[in-house]
Amino acid sequence: MKLKLKRIITKFLIWKYKHISERNFIYAMSILIGLLAGIGTLKNMTHFIQLLLEGKIIEDYQVTLYFVFPTIGLLLVYIYQKYILKRKISHGITSVLHSISKRNGIIKPFKIYAPLIVAPITAGFGGSVGLQGPALTVASAIGSNISQVFHINAKTRLLLIGCATAAAMASMFKAPIAAIVFAVEIFSLDLAFVSLIPLLLASISAIIMSYLFLGTDVLFRFDLQDKFIVNDLLFYVLLGLMTGVASVYFTKMYFFINNLFKKIKTPIQRLVIGGASIGIMLYFIPPLYGEGYSLINNLLLGDHLTALGENPFNEYMDNIWVVITLLLGVIVFKAIAMTATFAAGGFGGIFIPTLFMGSALGNVIAKVINNIGLNFSVSESNFTLVGMTGLMAGVLHAPLTAIFLIAEITGGYELFVPLMIVAAISFAFTKYFVPNSIYTSELAKKGQLITHNKDSHVLMIMEIDKIIEQNFISLNPEMALGQIVQNAVAKSSRNHFPVVNDENEFLGILLLDDIRNIMFDSEMYDKVTVKKLMHAAVDVINYDIDSVSDIMQKFKYTGAWNLPVTKNGKYFGFISKSKLLTAYRRKLVEVTN
Repeated sequence: MKLKLKRIITKFLIWKYKHISERNFIYAMSILIGLLAGIGTLKNMTHFIQLLLEGKIIEDYQVTLYFVFPTIGLLLVYIYQKYILKRKISHGITSVLHSISKRNGIIKPFKIYAPLIVAPITAGFGGSVGLQGPALTVASAIGSNISQVFHINAKTRLLLIGCATAAAMASMFKAPIAAIVFAVEIFSLDLAFVSLIPLLLASISAIIMSYLFLGTDVLFRFDLQDKFIVNDLLFYVLLGLMTGVASVYFTKMYFFINNLFKKIKTPIQRLVIGGASIGIMLYFIPPLYGEGYSLINNLLLGDHLTALGENPFNEYMDNIWVVITLLLGVIVFKAIAMTATFAAGGFGGIFIPTLFMGSALGNVIAKVINNIGLNFSVSESNFTLVGMTGLMAGVLHAPLTAIFLIAEITGGYELFVPLMIVAAISFAFTKYFVPNSIYTSELAKKGQLITHNKDSHVLMIMEIDKIIEQNFISLNPEMALGQIVQNAVAKSSRNHFPVVNDENEFLGILLLDDIRNIMFDSEMYDKVTVKKLMHAAVDVINYDIDSVSDIMQKFKYTGAWNLPVTKNGKYFGFISKSKLLTAYRRKLVEVTN
């Protein structure tokens, strides 16, 4: 069957090469990927699980079962990954970025279906995560695998992965412009005409498919009731600063809790501790359950009582300051509940939790301004919307996506000025304290982060294995000059030789120039050894640590033309400056063409 399918694809590729231009083929692929990415399975599955758990059978015990739902969900995810899938699923957009930077956009096929199973289970059973990240993972895997089937090159594969992520986001939010901007900001795509058309085609196709499956239903949509008032400008500046502070808190808490859970020895212990912690938080703050769209939508409608739901403090809810305090609790504990879900083994995304936290923060600030007793009055719904922009800009480091997403959700650009103000302030504030987003932090530490800087991009995607040369004859420090001449110089076309011990550990280097004046003096053949002639290398490249950018720097400050490479403490080969620069130029042409 596989052989027959392969033959069909081969025949199609031959036909395509003769009859379809490369550009038109990319357009067709972007439409196909958009249609596949726009189905919206994750959302439907999650809501089905939530409805099942909220059904008549357990209605009377639902609040009590908040303690056990998250643990059950985490246990199911653990069982699926360990015993059925037999591999761990890497988290969302970070794993996609890693695949792009280090694997030429090759994403394994299991990521097309695995997130469709584990993400709805995690969120459906109360894990405080979003589904946008897993949806993007699925879409990216679709884009990658389709490009592999049709033998599409690495650069175009990156574009199609960008099309897939834009399509997934467009279908979820019915916001095609924001989706395209997201793909450009997060995946560092070049927004040129050649990439813009495929992104547009994919986004439009996804929205059409979403309408076919979900009708006009959207995650949330809000028609503005209050206009932007210039007199509120200072309050929006305050909102920008507060969302910046909240973004730093969100990011720092994410890494702190993850590092804390890494100290717990076994996955089962992490699962139990994480599940119990989430359950306790859900009991006191029910809106933390799952994605939390109901809180966002109800706050936008001005219904904070429904947004907060049934909780132990219901009898005090007629006091606005109790409501504000509870919303502050939602803000503080959302980041904790979300990260605990991830750290305990759950699977999901951070995009929706970011919107959730931002909506609550914007609403709180508006309520404080309106009730502080100074006769100020601001629109709570507008601050709720703009608060989402601030958190998105800060946490995700995606200010343009934040601006256009909220603008499209509201169906217009009435709030464009406050959206820009809050996004700019929040992003600048967060960037100062947290240089990289949650998506990119780990990759940035390893030097694997794709950026719009072409030089950095090329250096990052270059593969060190392709520039290492290993056709060198190694010398032992006890070898005599005669052995060097007969066994190395006479048999090698290279003019330098690595010196290693019996364990292949790199000790130094011997150049042909070091022996040129004595290599024909036979009287010296038994008197001089490698140990007396060798010298230390001006620097050594560590295969396990040094990036291509580091290697470039070493050639720059040493002035060397060849540098030795060690791997796991052993001699591994040499890299020449000429080969490095040639490979750099070829990759630069490939990336910028």
